Amino acid sequence: MTTNTTSDNALTNNTEQELRARYLEIAEMAGGLAHEIRNPLSTISLNLGVLREELDGADTPRDQRMLKRLTAIQTECDRLEKFLNDFLQFTRVMELNCQSVDLSEFVAELIEFIKPEFSRQNIEISPHLGTNLPTVKLDEAFFRRGLLNLTRNAQQVMPDGGVLEFQTYLADDRVILEIIDTGKGIPENVREKIFDAFFSTKTGGSGLGLPTVRKIVEVHQGEIQCASEIDKGTRFRISLPIHP
Repeated sequence: MTTNTTSDNALTNNTEQELRARYLEIAEMAGGLAHEIRNPLSTISLNLGVLREELDGADTPRDQRMLKRLTAIQTECDRLEKFLNDFLQFTRVMELNCQSVDLSEFVAELIEFIKPEFSRQNIEISPHLGTNLPTVKLDEAFFRRGLLNLTRNAQQVMPDGGVLEFQTYLADDRVILEIIDTGKGIPENVREKIFDAFFSTKTGGSGLGLPTVRKIVEVHQGEIQCASEIDKGTRFRISLPIHP
């Protein structure tokens, strides 16, 4: 029985190593492709800027039409640049530098960082952070990036103000973080796809924001779920294992 268990573990480890090696290869290829696109795109954007400067103050109808077209091309270049940045972040191989972290303290620092900007938009931040929670193991830079992505989404769905609530607590031997907004909510048919790569309901959106968040959470051995009600708001629930 012990021999079978050892063999099963070895097989699992080999499978994980093969999958990781395959992922590394695909990620490297995708990153290389994105960089190959990015370099000429930067050159195009630079030359567009020069041409727009030469037409600045144009007073003939012809020059004004040219300036308008150049501006439209620049807008598309900027959109593609943003997409490439999102894509590189999504495909990036996450070699984590994890430390033992008090999640409540981590979230409190994030709140202090975003509070001034959210206040200007009349968004009230309501923290309900548990005390003396078991620590979790986080790469703080990666995890912070994921949470900032979630808070940006909340900010966008509350353009006229609202409440953004943060909760941390212990449940079923896991540390939980909930981020709850009072935005317009997500329809069920959309909610089923929000973690799918390249799916987006935003004009010009890359569709990689929430998939990247999910990837960051899962690489920390965590889980993320979304619940939402139309005209009431959305709740993202992140569950993380306790760090012994």
